[in-house]
Amino acid sequence: MEIDSYIEQQMARLNIPGAALAIVEGDQIVHQRGFGRARPGGESPSPQTPFVLGSITKSFTALAVMQLVETGKIDLDAPVQQYLPWFRVADPLASAQITVRQLLTQTSGLSTACGWIPLTDYDDAPGAGERQARTLAALQLTRPVGSAFEYSNMNYNLLGLIVEAASGESYAAYVQNHIFRPLDMRHSYATRAEAKQNGLAMGHRYWFAHPVADPEEQFPLGSLPSGQLISSTEDMSHYLIAQLNGGRYGDAQVLSPAGIAEMQCPAAEFTVMGVAGQYGMGWFIDGQDQAKIVWHDGVVPDFFAYVAILPQQKKGLVLLMNADHFVMCNTALLEVGTGAARLLAGGQADSIWVSVIPWALRGLLLIPALQIIGVAATLRLSGRWRRDPGSRPSRGRMWGLHILLPLIPNLSLVAIPISLQASGLLPFLLRFGPDFSWLALICGGFAGIWTFLRTGLILWALRRPRSLPAPGEPPRSGSAAFRKS
Repeated sequence: MEIDSYIEQQMARLNIPGAALAIVEGDQIVHQRGFGRARPGGESPSPQTPFVLGSITKSFTALAVMQLVETGKIDLDAPVQQYLPWFRVADPLASAQITVRQLLTQTSGLSTACGWIPLTDYDDAPGAGERQARTLAALQLTRPVGSAFEYSNMNYNLLGLIVEAASGESYAAYVQNHIFRPLDMRHSYATRAEAKQNGLAMGHRYWFAHPVADPEEQFPLGSLPSGQLISSTEDMSHYLIAQLNGGRYGDAQVLSPAGIAEMQCPAAEFTVMGVAGQYGMGWFIDGQDQAKIVWHDGVVPDFFAYVAILPQQKKGLVLLMNADHFVMCNTALLEVGTGAARLLAGGQADSIWVSVIPWALRGLLLIPALQIIGVAATLRLSGRWRRDPGSRPSRGRMWGLHILLPLIPNLSLVAIPISLQASGLLPFLLRFGPDFSWLALICGGFAGIWTFLRTGLILWALRRPRSLPAPGEPPRSGSAAFRKS
């Protein structure tokens, strides 16, 4: 099968340890395949092997909200405070304006960053989600309420709390009772602990494009509604069949056809890195008519997932992988998913980033290598100046070329970890991009120390005035060059 060959090729190019694929047409699963290894030294993933879904979870949360809308327990255009009376952001007026619909369509004004930070909060006691949401009381919105799209996990964490308030069930129990069970999703879970007991694939984090097994990845309970559900390709096939068939799988009807259509209808437009797109409720939408693809990806530190449905062609695809990286997920890994979806739609798969990103990550290792070369060159140069005073540069050349110019790259490296720490995103990036984050800390710290040491070393090497040759004496080595400088 062409899609199988494509995935095998990209797995080899990206060092993806394991993956699982399923394709549906109409109301049938027409293809399932496991690739690579579910865990180091283990077997290939089976259709029942659980993987973490990441932000694909958002479509489940949106489905839960829409179910409660259809039973009259939630009003899409009601303010969030109707269900969560304690909800606040820094602006009291904005606090009262944000609606359930705006959370669903990512137009609330909540920032991307405020949804990233809780991903490293491993509070697993009951009420973790509410405790995190209450910290928004000091948050300034990045844009006026309802004015524009900005992707934020916090929108969906709040929706999970609204599901709990409206249904009287915990989010995990609600999804289990009203989505997993009706859709016969027997290998789907709301905690890693339960999934591990039932064969959860081993996640990997990339270090300079090399996957490293990460068996102890922690579980951010407060972010469960935005990105922590766990499922298998077989179970996700049932879910996609319901999405393709007006909310029906077998004899179960989890949502009306009108509700499914509303979730998959464009509600907000956005442009990211020059690429325009649309967002519905828990789904991205690309194209129109026969070319329409409704999709979402999922990203956690050690898993990547992608699902797509072609509503007009009645086809769907789910691709789950057991490795991830912050840089690779939105470029190379996403490109593998979108390429498979394009092949399913009868088109061609593009491969722009697949080869570039791994080499770019490996290229980061040039930074410490260049720092070592710089240290060696400085020691060699200062030693030559001490041994041969005539080779010393003029004062202007010394300050311009040998002191101030090297400050630019060194202080730039120093600024990176400082800015990451100031933004509050350093813990997040240490989990999702450990290689470049640790490299930034180590190289930035070294650059800060070396800036002072190097400057002192240069000044010390030049602390004595160079001696000039006596009248009639041949110039010492380097003195003629010095005069020219």
